Amino acid sequence: MTTSGTSTFNLSLSDLIEEAFERCGAELRTGYDLRTARRSLNLLTIEWANRGINLWTIEQGSIPMVQGQIVYDLPIDTIDLLEHVVRTQTGEQQTDITINRISIDTYSTIPNKNAQGRPIQVWINRQSGADYPVDGVANPQINVWPAPDQSNYYTFVYWRLRRIQDAGNGVTTQDIPFRFLPCMVAGLAYHLSLKIPGALERSQMLKAEYEELWQQAADEDREKAPLRIAPRQYFR
Repeated sequence: MTTSGTSTFNLSLSDLIEEAFERCGAELRTGYDLRTARRSLNLLTIEWANRGINLWTIEQGSIPMVQGQIVYDLPIDTIDLLEHVVRTQTGEQQTDITINRISIDTYSTIPNKNAQGRPIQVWINRQSGADYPVDGVANPQINVWPAPDQSNYYTFVYWRLRRIQDAGNGVTTQDIPFRFLPCMVAGLAYHLSLKIPGALERSQMLKAEYEELWQQAADEDREKAPLRIAPRQYFR
């Protein structure tokens, strides 16, 4: 016998929700069932952002720096920055220089925040990302110090964690690697068991399965580069 020759299996949102309902011993029947499951699924992906680094959501970006400008907006769906450098010039002449992340406590004690030079420190103001009718969108921001002393020379290059995309409508697939599908189904089933009448008795079993599948997926979704630790030499 021959194999299928394909490896494209995925679940649409409606299939994923239907599978989760079945694990709760229930059926997806009404539009409200779909709506409440989609809400739980969006909350589940937010929970994943709090559990640690999701490697598939790492993206590189850059911000051209302007002379005298201290504050720069990050994309609104940014959770946090993992790494960042200041890049000088372009092409063969470009050089990436480390810029150190500091806390709000350290940034607040800088006497002259308007001093200009090559930026060497950055405070990341994560903010809420919410949209306020009066004040506008609260984008995550970076505050650099010193402020750049020239334009068209420095570029802030970063690697960020972005939010997992929303559940969407009934025909879309989810913004996750296929490896996380079992974990997502199990997690949604657990969350639904807390809301579906008669499914609460299954919640502990569903939670245990969810945690086990999350750990398996998280253990696989990690950096596999070798770790090299070199001792420093100190002279007196």
